[in-house]
Amino acid sequence: MSLLEIEDLSLTIGGARILKGMGISVAPGEIMGLVGESGSGKSMAALTVMRLLPHAARATGRVSFDGIDILAASEDQMCALRGDDIGMVFQEPMTALNPVKTIGEQVAEGIRWHSGATRAEAEDRARKMLDRVGLPEAKFPLSRYPHELSGGQRQRVVIAIACALKPKLLIADEPTTALDVVLQAQILDLLRDLVAENRMGLLLISHDLAVVTEMADRITILRHGEVMEAGDTAPTLSAQLHPYTRQLAQASMHVPARPKTHLADTAAKPLLEVEGVTRDYRGRRISLFRRAPDVRAVDDVSLSMAAGQSVALVGRSGCGKSTLARMVLALDRPSSGAIRFRGETITGRSEAELAPARRDMQVVFQDPYGSFDPRQKVERLIAEPLHVLEKWPTRAERREMVAHALHEVGLDQRDMDKYPHEFSGGQRQRLSIARAIITRPKLVVADEPVSALDVSIRAQILDLFASLNQKLGIAYLFITHDLTVARAITDEVLVMHEGRIVERGKTNDVLDRPQSEAARALVAAAPDLHRAIARRMQEQG
Repeated sequence: MSLLEIEDLSLTIGGARILKGMGISVAPGEIMGLVGESGSGKSMAALTVMRLLPHAARATGRVSFDGIDILAASEDQMCALRGDDIGMVFQEPMTALNPVKTIGEQVAEGIRWHSGATRAEAEDRARKMLDRVGLPEAKFPLSRYPHELSGGQRQRVVIAIACALKPKLLIADEPTTALDVVLQAQILDLLRDLVAENRMGLLLISHDLAVVTEMADRITILRHGEVMEAGDTAPTLSAQLHPYTRQLAQASMHVPARPKTHLADTAAKPLLEVEGVTRDYRGRRISLFRRAPDVRAVDDVSLSMAAGQSVALVGRSGCGKSTLARMVLALDRPSSGAIRFRGETITGRSEAELAPARRDMQVVFQDPYGSFDPRQKVERLIAEPLHVLEKWPTRAERREMVAHALHEVGLDQRDMDKYPHEFSGGQRQRLSIARAIITRPKLVVADEPVSALDVSIRAQILDLFASLNQKLGIAYLFITHDLTVARAITDEVLVMHEGRIVERGKTNDVLDRPQSEAARALVAAAPDLHRAIARRMQEQG
């Protein structure tokens, strides 16, 4: 008997058809993978099960959970189910967490609400759950707030909230998108253990075919709201009978053609120089007279980049990658050391003095939704960097520049009149990239630029990065935990661990023959589609 049964589900929002006769089932103790491109309806199917749809949404068909008709259930019934019998890991952790509540409060809240546990009991259970997802209290006290954690650490908090009450069904919408490969492997092992221990059903929504192959018993492939192919995971992805399945598999292993890529002139004066940079953060106040020890996020880091060079900064979540990026962009000041851009020192400069440098450096943030003002339309959001130009463009010129940037990242010029919430997670990341390239900068710092993108769009974006590098000589500092991205698009790799650079070299040299323990751990944990299919086929005999 199925725990979750979806039959002939159709969903319309404001007249647009999102799901078209979709069907899927999840049995107790089973992992079902739901795969498809950004905008295919994966997340909307999950929100239909949770009954968290917009008011304008109209759903027809049958959605049954443990014998309960979800579409006919009252809001009181759904409140009892959500967080208790049905847990959900949302795609964007920062928007799923309450910024004014500590992580301990947020994990304990659902435990107290559904189980009637005392505050002390709930906090104890929250502490154990956070420890299990890799956030031990010794390093991550319950009193921390979401903004004090990295993107990957916030994702772990969301997973802890969803799993705290051992739900019968867990819907995981891109649960490992923001995690480094080592932690991703640990979290996937945790999810497998929870499925086995509690006979929990797991609906795993992902664009990462390698992860789905490693995890899922069965797979359903969705496109434009319709099921294209479904079946046992390994045979389905091995045979690739449907053209769309074949397209996804090829896109997941796509490497941009770079024979004519702009050659960085490493003998010329560096575009970016980082010398002995350190960043310390004051410890939290424990009591009126006591503070926790200072935290060193970046420890004596040095690097240099030539114009047109593409460099990957890889490492585990919380190792200091994003902190280093913020200092490179002059959004944060180092405690010591110096940073020079185009030969000019940018550390300690005022905003007015930084204006010339700002014209030639841009950023793609890790959390696309959190980096946009939700009250502004896309035209204004994409055009934001234009204020640093020496000559402010006219309204017509601005719209033309925005339309061109949107076209370059695979969006339509009509999208400039929409708001960020009208886009999927992957589409919002494309908006971030459009905003970064609109001024044609010399340096783009890309913090996990394709982590939220499905495989097809990721391939397009990597091609776009390579094309802009070739045409304009844009240099890239890619901050990523995805080693396939590093291999596909970068010339050199820097491996960061606990705030320090522990290994550096040509991309293929580092990833094929890692020397440091940190690099070896990253390479060993990186998922591989061909290897995963072969292993699953062997297991099935």
